[in-house]
Amino acid sequence: MTEQTADTAPPAAGRTDYLRLRALTKVFPGRSTPAGAAVAGIDLTVAHGEMLAVLGPSGCGKSTTLRMIAGLIEPSGGTVEVGGRDITRLPAHRRDMGVVFQSYALFPHLDVARNVAFGLEMRKVAKSEVRERVARALDLVRLGHLGGRRASQLSGGQQQRVALARALVIEPDVLLLDEPLSNLDAQLRGAMRDEIRRIHQETRITTVFVTHDQREALSMADRVAVMNAGRIEQLGTPEDVYERPSGRFTAEFVGRANLVAGTVTGQDSNGAEVAVPGLGTVRAAGSAVTPDGRATVMLRPHRVTLRPAGADGRAGGPRGTVLSAGYSGEVISYRVRTADGGPELEVEQPAGAGGTFGPGTEVALGWDAAAPRLVADNQDAA
Repeated sequence: MTEQTADTAPPAAGRTDYLRLRALTKVFPGRSTPAGAAVAGIDLTVAHGEMLAVLGPSGCGKSTTLRMIAGLIEPSGGTVEVGGRDITRLPAHRRDMGVVFQSYALFPHLDVARNVAFGLEMRKVAKSEVRERVARALDLVRLGHLGGRRASQLSGGQQQRVALARALVIEPDVLLLDEPLSNLDAQLRGAMRDEIRRIHQETRITTVFVTHDQREALSMADRVAVMNAGRIEQLGTPEDVYERPSGRFTAEFVGRANLVAGTVTGQDSNGAEVAVPGLGTVRAAGSAVTPDGRATVMLRPHRVTLRPAGADGRAGGPRGTVLSAGYSGEVISYRVRTADGGPELEVEQPAGAGGTFGPGTEVALGWDAAAPRLVADNQDAA
């Protein structure tokens, strides 16, 4: 894999990089080679006021990276800089960073206000200022009316807000969120995604949060760093990483994807024509073509359409047979086996938009011209 670089294009106009990681590395005991590093020399910049999501599966190194930024884990190599100042060896309590952990780490015997005030009290802030700042922080998370209630009496969503208020009340240079929504149920997760985004828009605190949930990353972040095996696979806007994944890992991890192999029959500066068994010739954007003329085409399931094939076979387009259909409220998910030994495809159709195709139904498949995308089988080819 090529050397890790955070920005693959010049910074946007007016962008001011604030948090910078340079060749940041962590090797835990028993894993002494670079190939076994939990974090393998990543370079990354976060602009002042930006919200960056670090997205990846369990064990990819995202939480280790966050904890090195916070000063809770000492790097094996590389540096952490904030505002142009190297803070790599600075202890955690001197970094002016607010951290919200997955567990929230509240004091159950203290009331909400005392929980939020804890960081200020440790910093010897005057009592009158503590009261004012705690009140502002609780109002920001919409819990001003619960300052006197014990933390143990709160719901999960309320506890999450208290933890967020405690991190914000110290007026941190950087806010770090470690899987902050993972303990909440689906409905609360959606509400808190909106709340965190609202708070960030109001405060404009430089924020980094790690998650394994692609919906959280895409809906909340200004940019997303997709991480795998200690390295950053791709960095870009949510639209970039979803619509234009640089490689197979990103395509499969960020959303659902049909990845089908074929042979290139023509190519120009905008893309290639790829012959795919069962699908015919597919025009796909991108440049990820192997030297021997092979290519992998990505089709997102929701970009594929199904129509009745008809008894007379007059419906155009590639043909297939429905293997399964599953209703999940908003969409119907199909598994379709294409004709002539072609691949099986996942297809998602809005529920209620048309007829439902049962297993065994012969269908014609289609997609809009902008849907197919060439994807590299490895990131170096991207």
